[in-house]
Amino acid sequence: MARSGVQYEDVQRAIDTLLQRQETPSVQKVREVLGTGSFTTISDHLREWRARRETNRDLPPTQALPEALQSAMSELWASAQESAHQALSHYREEADRRVAEAQEMAGQARREAEDAAQRESALAEQLHRAQARLEELGALASRVEAERDQAREAEQRLRQERESRQAELAQLRERLETREAAHQQALAEQAAAHRQQLAQEEQRHEAAESRLMALLDEARQQRQADDKQHRERQQRLEARLSRLESQLEEQRGLAAEAEKARQEAQQQADRAGQQQQAEAQARRVGEERLEALLDARGSENAALRGQLEVLQGELAALQARLAERPLPPFVC
Repeated sequence: MARSGVQYEDVQRAIDTLLQRQETPSVQKVREVLGTGSFTTISDHLREWRARRETNRDLPPTQALPEALQSAMSELWASAQESAHQALSHYREEADRRVAEAQEMAGQARREAEDAAQRESALAEQLHRAQARLEELGALASRVEAERDQAREAEQRLRQERESRQAELAQLRERLETREAAHQQALAEQAAAHRQQLAQEEQRHEAAESRLMALLDEARQQRQADDKQHRERQQRLEARLSRLESQLEEQRGLAAEAEKARQEAQQQADRAGQQQQAEAQARRVGEERLEALLDARGSENAALRGQLEVLQGELAALQARLAERPLPPFVC
């Protein structure tokens, strides 16, 4: 069945154009004139045109002409028909041969058209899928572009937040350095005060020890008669002095440990830029150890002062009792 795209009248006008050019109508030439249409449709219309021409071959022209002219034209038409019959016999044979060839070509063209239609359908399906894929890619590109814009905005916010955090970190480091300097100064002042207090305690201990030794020597010289009693008292005093000396050595060792703890705390404080948390913990530990040592030193110093006061009281009582008794004669 002929397609609705190309009508018989279109094919007839194309055939008239070819005849005016003195060209033999064929399916290929008609299609070239029309510029469109399938070979099957054009072949069907061309076959119908040939059938109509063959049927109307012996009819005179149907146009309304004047009677005189119509009579002359009838004679001329009869003469032309006679000449045409003779001239067209050869063309009929040639036309029949060409019709057979055209029919064969039409069959081949029909098959090619069917193949082309199938290819066209496949290509249309591929085009449809490609358009759908293109639309998907366009939507994906839009989403990617939106996500890229969002990522850029997020990156800008992160950059601003990082700059703000860096400024805050710089301020925190500056405050930490200030506090660290103040803390170091306080530690140095505490250590200096502790050393000064320790030196004063050592001086007092040495002075007490010197006074005690002098008193003991004087008591031995003056109280040789009470040698046994005084020797026992001296032994007790010497034992106490030994304990005092041991405690003094312990105090010196504690002072050395406190100085070492202070140096360790100073070293730990120097690593503040790399390990702030470790430094804070170490600083607290050092401070706690230093405070514990200072407390222990204070307690021990207080205990030593109590013992010295007790010993001084005993010495004072001993001197009082010695003063009440007459001194023995000095023996060289």
